[in-house]
Formats: sequence, structure tokens, C-alpha cells
Amino acid sequence: MPYRHLSFAALAVSAMALAGCADREAPILMHAAASSDGPDEFSIVPTRPLSMPPNLSELPPPTPGGRNRVDPEPRADVARALGGDPGATAGPADPGLVAHASRFGRDSGIREQLAAEDLEIRRRNRGRLLERWFAVNVYHNAYRNMWLDKHAEQDRWRRAGIETPAAPPRAQ
Repeated sequence: MPYRHLSFAALAVSAMALAGCADREAPILMHAAASSDGPDEFSIVPTRPLSMPPNLSELPPPTPGGRNRVDPEPRADVARALGGDPGATAGPADPGLVAHASRFGRDSGIREQLAAEDLEIRRRNRGRLLERWFAVNVYHNAYRNMWLDKHAEQDRWRRAGIETPAAPPRAQ
């Protein structure tokens, strides 16, 4: 009878060991087991505030199925902020935006380079054996040395004489 419990324990340990040894071509760091059932928190963008026109007779006619005037336009807002044409798409069709964004130079292969470097980081930082077995998120440990200390960076800019009026003061 005691051998029965021993064989069950050995079988369970073997199954967990084999599950932890699974090799993936593109290792992942986010083991959060997210499903697509809920909303994507990065796709939620607040709307613009409602405003009352000075004269209600100047309102444009409604456009069923069209765009709401308070809906955000992140791409157009970025193009506008960088001196580009909000009506054009970002890319070669908007030379003002491309010129401003590449004013300090650009590398045409940067996406491929970053993808290769990220894949190497993910391969090296898959987590320890028990972290893989229990699906522990190892993303923050893998990228911790690349984090920007926002307070130190703000202090550096302020010491250089650059005003940062939109940045809140450091918490005491």
C-alpha cells in the first residue's frame, strides 16, 4: 500500500518536470495566462470633453455611422503635436512628421534589431524552474536593469536648467 502513494508522487513529480522542460521557439515573459474575454486596458482612451457651441444653428448636420467629434484621434493628435498634417497618415505621406521625428537621424533596421535583442533577453530570462512551473510573471525581473528612474531623470533635467512645469514635485 505505501508503494502506491510513492508511485503516485513519482508520477506527479515527473509530469511537473516534463511540463517545465517545454521549449518554445519564442519564449514569453508574461506568464499571466491572460484571456481575450476582458477589455484591453491599453485600448481604453478617454473622450474629449463636451463643449457647447456659441450658436446652436452652426452645428454641422449629423452623420449617421460617422465619427463623433469628441472621439479621440491619437494619431492625428501626435501628428499635430509634431508639426505634421493630421489628415495624412503617419509615414511617407506626411513629410513634416517624418522630418521632425527623424531630425536627429534614424536607423532603418531598428525594429529588427530591437526584436532580436528582445528575443535574446527573453531566452536568457525565462525564469527559474519553479517560476515556470507555477506560471510566475518574470517580466519585471528580466527588464529591471532597463527601467528609467523618473525622479532621477527629472532631477537631472532640472539641474541642467530645463523647466519641467508639467511634472509633479517629488513626493516627500
